[in-house]
Amino acid sequence: MFDIVYLLEMTGIVAFAISGMLVARAKNMDPVGVFTIGFITAMGGGTLRDLILDNHPVYWIQHQELPMLILVLAIVFSYWQRAGRLPASKIVLPDAIGLGVFSILGAQLALDLGHSWFIASLLGVMTGTFGGALRDTLCNEVPSIFRKDQIYASISFAGCWVYFLCQWLLENEALALTIGLFFIVIVRMAAVRFDIRLQRDSTQV
Repeated sequence: MFDIVYLLEMTGIVAFAISGMLVARAKNMDPVGVFTIGFITAMGGGTLRDLILDNHPVYWIQHQELPMLILVLAIVFSYWQRAGRLPASKIVLPDAIGLGVFSILGAQLALDLGHSWFIASLLGVMTGTFGGALRDTLCNEVPSIFRKDQIYASISFAGCWVYFLCQWLLENEALALTIGLFFIVIVRMAAVRFDIRLQRDSTQV
């Protein structure tokens, strides 16, 4: 089980870091800015989770290979000319993967510490959305979690409950994690593709 969780953590960190670095390059930031935005995007949600749960030292301090990996990615993205020409829409997939991974793993950790499904789902949403919110704020964008034209936090919340129900019904942790993760990624991508939102402007037909 540890190997699966660690692999998912690595996947989420790389995905969120890439989404942050793509935005940083689009904003014409230097290598320090690219690393900073990538690091904050990848580690922000997990750090908030660990601080709230009093889980010390926080995850990235325990695993120094993770910030080192982000540093390597930042160097590649800073000097890879094509990265600066990628459209902003390219962050949708890595951002959706990061959202899914960190939402589910944040909820799982809360459950492991004995918290209820509801509290675990809130912590899952915080873990999944906080890094992206910091990324957007630092890059002078309205965070996706607050945008009227985006379904973001609600997908994370629903995905956590899909994970809980699958865990309860299937009694297979790995399968429940996988289903919850894919639910969030697929629904998020579909919401962007088909412009699905919780509320539409009154001027729209």
